[in-house]
Amino acid sequence: MPDVDGFDEFYRGSRQRLLGFVYVLTGDRVEAQDAVQEAYIRAWQRWSTVSQYDEPEAWVRVVASRIAVSRWRSLRSRARAYLRHGATETVPGPGTDTVEVVAALRRLPEEQRVAIALYYLVGMPVAEVARETDAPVGTVKARLSRGRAALAGLLAVSDLEEATDA
Repeated sequence: MPDVDGFDEFYRGSRQRLLGFVYVLTGDRVEAQDAVQEAYIRAWQRWSTVSQYDEPEAWVRVVASRIAVSRWRSLRSRARAYLRHGATETVPGPGTDTVEVVAALRRLPEEQRVAIALYYLVGMPVAEVARETDAPVGTVKARLSRGRAALAGLLAVSDLEEATDA
């Protein structure tokens, strides 16, 4: 069992110093907070060992700075790749049909929506959808049938409203 009180005391006594240190390294308060938080998580996971070090704060400081540098290198690599390969083509936004279908799907009960998404969008067979949702095959078939019927009604109402607005 970890020494909760000892870790809490260590955390309270060192967090501001470590955050200030990593902030100076990164120049970004949010990145510094993320790196320090991750370092403290790792220290907590190994607290029985880390607490025995002469300077546990030094261990956390090294871990936090390595995390920050690793993130910085990752961002730098992505920026270089972006410059090397150029901007990606712009992906057009969803069409009105897609927006209407998604809006109609949101109005369905969750079980029907999940079954429809797995069957039609992911392309799973009914038996796999049943395993994934932990439901009998017959239940999945019923959900698909009811979901399709509900969607047809919702989309027909939407089409009817558009026709009367025009």
